[in-house]
Amino acid sequence: MGHPFPIREIARQAGLSEATVDRVLNRRSGVRESTAREVQQAIADLDRQRTQVRLVGRTFMIDIVMQAPERFSTAVRAALEAELPSLHPAVVRSRFHFRETGPVQELARTLDGIARRGSQGVVLKAPDVPEATAAVGRLVEAGIPVVTLVTDLPATARLGYVGIDNRAAGATAAYLVGQWLGDRPGHVLTSLSSGFFRNEEEREMGFRGAMRTHHPEHSLVEIAEGQGLDATQYDLVRAALERDPAIRAVYSIGGGNIATLRAFADAGRECAVFVAHDLDHDNTRLLREHRLSAVLHHDLRQDLREACRLVMRAHGALPPAGPILPSAIQVVTPYNMPPQATTG
Repeated sequence: MGHPFPIREIARQAGLSEATVDRVLNRRSGVRESTAREVQQAIADLDRQRTQVRLVGRTFMIDIVMQAPERFSTAVRAALEAELPSLHPAVVRSRFHFRETGPVQELARTLDGIARRGSQGVVLKAPDVPEATAAVGRLVEAGIPVVTLVTDLPATARLGYVGIDNRAAGATAAYLVGQWLGDRPGHVLTSLSSGFFRNEEEREMGFRGAMRTHHPEHSLVEIAEGQGLDATQYDLVRAALERDPAIRAVYSIGGGNIATLRAFADAGRECAVFVAHDLDHDNTRLLREHRLSAVLHHDLRQDLREACRLVMRAHGALPPAGPILPSAIQVVTPYNMPPQATTG
């Protein structure tokens, strides 16, 4: 397991003791396979971030904790690591704690582990449930600032929220769907990954309110708890199509869009309008193929840059700034895709 990094740097990145890392690197017995994977991941993270690895100067270690489909967490990782070189005057390093789904108690244990071993800050995407709220409270009590990303936990003492105005995003989706459906009859399928994420709830509320006001002729059919995962999403969409032969459009709030389109195809049904969120790898390809009508996108690099700066300000590395403004909502079609998406 060749690498150029000192054991203490690997241990800090992995959140393990130097003795444990030494046992893994020297292939000694008594090491769990999961621990060896953590060390390997830490080395891979350090290698990607090596332009920021300094043994002198002020270093901020920030933990990124997310419950999200792999396609979105991958986009977040890439966006953050692309921003690391610009985050001066401090050097920022990151540890990643990603999960697609699972009991909230596991998420709380991850946050409690960070509180025990220490961190300069946590960037968090989590469901708005009591267990997560309580775990954020314990982080703040331990002196670790928390910034919520994409979806907020407003009842906590988090430092701030970075992301779009989700109600406005839902209303924007309603405007697009209503304009494109026009007077043609048809119901609209709204798809949430989970009812426990505040951002999805707010998007759905914004969408429903605008549709009720401006396009009451189009009924809404809601599905939820697919977790944005293709396997579960397919079954939910297929069942909805079988129950309602009038569904002709989709507002995808929580993802799983490849599975949604496959369910329409397998049912022999047309999806006349499909509005989704985020230019991740899947949506970029679907948009390029004209299988999505539009994607509501926001600059993840800008969001993560702002999240890191909030943490740095909390530690006095940057001067205070004004209130955080929501990220701009971009309506992306196959004809105005950002350069990085068209070449991705």
